[in-house]
Amino acid sequence: MSNKTSFFPMIIIGILFFIFGFVTWLNGSLIPFLKVICHLDTFEALFVSFAFYIAYTVMALPMAYLLEKTGYKNAMALGLAVMVVGSLLFIPAALSAAFPLFLAALFTLGTGLTILQTASNPYVVFIGPIESAAMRISIMGLINKSAGVLAPLLFTALILSDITAPTDTLSQAQSAELALKLIVPYLVMAFILCGLIVLVKFSSLPELDFSKEKHFKEKQNIFAFPQLVLGVAALFFYVGIEVIAGDTIGLYGQKFGLENATTLTSYTMVFMVFGYLAGVLFIPKFLSQKSALAGSALLGIVFLFGVAFGSGETRGISEFLWGWSGIATLPDTVTFVALLGFANALVWPTIWPLALEGLGKYTAQGSALLIMAIAGGAILPLVFGKIAQSSGDMQLSYLAGIVCYIFIFMYAFKWHKIKSWRTNDND
Repeated sequence: MSNKTSFFPMIIIGILFFIFGFVTWLNGSLIPFLKVICHLDTFEALFVSFAFYIAYTVMALPMAYLLEKTGYKNAMALGLAVMVVGSLLFIPAALSAAFPLFLAALFTLGTGLTILQTASNPYVVFIGPIESAAMRISIMGLINKSAGVLAPLLFTALILSDITAPTDTLSQAQSAELALKLIVPYLVMAFILCGLIVLVKFSSLPELDFSKEKHFKEKQNIFAFPQLVLGVAALFFYVGIEVIAGDTIGLYGQKFGLENATTLTSYTMVFMVFGYLAGVLFIPKFLSQKSALAGSALLGIVFLFGVAFGSGETRGISEFLWGWSGIATLPDTVTFVALLGFANALVWPTIWPLALEGLGKYTAQGSALLIMAIAGGAILPLVFGKIAQSSGDMQLSYLAGIVCYIFIFMYAFKWHKIKSWRTNDND
């Protein structure tokens, strides 16, 4: 839409991406926490991810319709308002310590984020040159994952700081008392979100206008764009493996008796931050968007083998990465789960511009379909949890993620170039 990046909208969108990250990656801490206070097994606990991410699939297309009616700016304000409702729902959930109420609150938060993500991601793609879109999304990713680093640390400090007994031995009364600690943080979150509604509503964010776009005018519907449809599938697998890396590391760390396992998501987020920094520095000057995507997929496969066959001791990769700092406390295999964050970082920033380029008036619908792909974060962690529980070997179960990276690699290598389902019409 523009050949020059506008920095004021980037600041506003950056604030929103911080909120995305904070709310989303708080789930990594909520999973082991709710597992204790609601007395869940591993498979049941992963319904935290399911309830949150399935909202993207259920609500994305209705939100795209809403987006076309209200415009991008008003849709963002509405999304924040829905998130306020979701935050407030944590109060009755905490008072009752009822898992279904927690799931309802998470679904509502996910619905609000669906509206925000559907509106904000096209902003970042089209606010400047399409060739550097992945770099701009990487900047947003830095902000997003920095919030992801902060969220588990704050959660542990505010909720678990004065817990002296092992959390797996808490009585029913102690669990109920612990649940009440969620009330104040989510009240504060609701208050902050209200302030952001005012900021967005009265800001000078420009509207995106695709009415003059002429590309692919002959296309009859959104499904006539193969690079989008295949991009949605690639994004589905990406979000699935991203959530597995971020949300299961706490459960995996518990198996090694690690203290404060609720903070382990921060390790994954730290490596994602490093990955986004690489995107900012190297895309597009030294690395094309498709090359970054292909390299990310191959690196992910390497790290998965590290998880599956790594040592349960701190003597190899963990000592190399952390030993100099005196914090080499993670088993090597857990460190490889965290390293998946580095491999995953540039997948989202590179798929979006490759999938949306040339959609013109179909951009809002295309964005909605890409947002629906976030359902991978709902479904694939449950598949992983079922495999881990059935096999009794969580470590080897991570190898299932290779399927995700193979699909991502194929999209980078070939499928993003397909412009028509008729092979003779392709570039």
